[in-house]
Amino acid sequence: MNKVFERRKKEALPVLAICYDFDKTLSPDDMQAQGYIQSVGYDVADFWKETNRLAEENEMDQNLSYMLKMVREAEGNIVFSRKTLEDYGSRVTLFPGVENWFSRIREYGKKRGVIIEHYIISSGLREMIEGTAVAGEFEKIYASSFYYNERGLAVWPAQVINYTNKTQFLFRIEKGVLDVNDFAVNESFPPEDIRVPFRNMVYIGDSDTDIPCMKLVNSNGGHSIGVYNAETKDKTKVHKMMRDKRIKYFAPADYREGSELDVLVKAIIDRTATNEVLEGIHYECKRDNADAETRIGADEARKSDLIMSLEDSHSFAQTHKVIAELAAVSDWTIDEKEALFSAAISNSQVHYILSDSDVKEFFATLLLDARISDAALAVKAEIERKE
Repeated sequence: MNKVFERRKKEALPVLAICYDFDKTLSPDDMQAQGYIQSVGYDVADFWKETNRLAEENEMDQNLSYMLKMVREAEGNIVFSRKTLEDYGSRVTLFPGVENWFSRIREYGKKRGVIIEHYIISSGLREMIEGTAVAGEFEKIYASSFYYNERGLAVWPAQVINYTNKTQFLFRIEKGVLDVNDFAVNESFPPEDIRVPFRNMVYIGDSDTDIPCMKLVNSNGGHSIGVYNAETKDKTKVHKMMRDKRIKYFAPADYREGSELDVLVKAIIDRTATNEVLEGIHYECKRDNADAETRIGADEARKSDLIMSLEDSHSFAQTHKVIAELAAVSDWTIDEKEALFSAAISNSQVHYILSDSDVKEFFATLLLDARISDAALAVKAEIERKE
């Protein structure tokens, strides 16, 4: 039986999706280094050194490598279950203000008429993130995870997220197709039907592993923010990302009210509220234009465009070009002819070259069965005067 996926539709209010890496973005250190590595008798630096070596020697993804290492080292030391990982997650330290950040920012967005949604996109472990105090704050946690056997023990990777495939989850958020197995993420959506356009995305990260997401968000009009530890004040990574044009802004990883990051994200929310009013007007104008073209038909719309092109012509070369296109049309209505005569009188670029053979021939043909009007008589008189 095929699964019916739940998909989110475009909201009446604009949605701003704030996407976060986890390690060193919301927490000062790697989550595995805050209890698990020590519990299996490893020095943290040695653990990561061995996982990197395992990856290099086997042409292996580094995330798969650390997951395998975790399973292996747990044998004989701990029961490697979902609950165990969630327990380790509950011990993970968060940066100042993180626990109150998500609800506070949602409330600020609500006051500005913007729906705020928080997402995790991390190479860390979903089970550990689900054990933290803030797990319930996210619409979705995209992170590496394990498959568990009938005894509840982790035996195989269920999901592996590395720095390059992180970007797929931005497209899922964009289209409201959040389930990782829903292939509707590959479907095409009209721009006005996109649930969370990239201009309404914020990506917050700390290092090179976040660069593909940052670049994607940046290049599509969104907002990428690099964060650094406020205690160490080491800005090396954010300076490099800024220099390489990967981020638009950087700030200390301080999530308390009134912090640099707090002020920055609220400013983005304010901008989103204003910008989406303009986008709404833009798409309403597009819809009205499409409806008008449907009503009058493509041919009539084309004639209308040509008349406006003649009215707006700003050079003799442009006028001759438009006249050539106008001359190819034979079924002008009385009102359309009147508009063309008016353009010939009001636009000096047209009026000046009424004696040129192509312009003269076009308007002489129109005059053959035109109604008598001031504009028509003025064009006729000007042609005769220049003969």
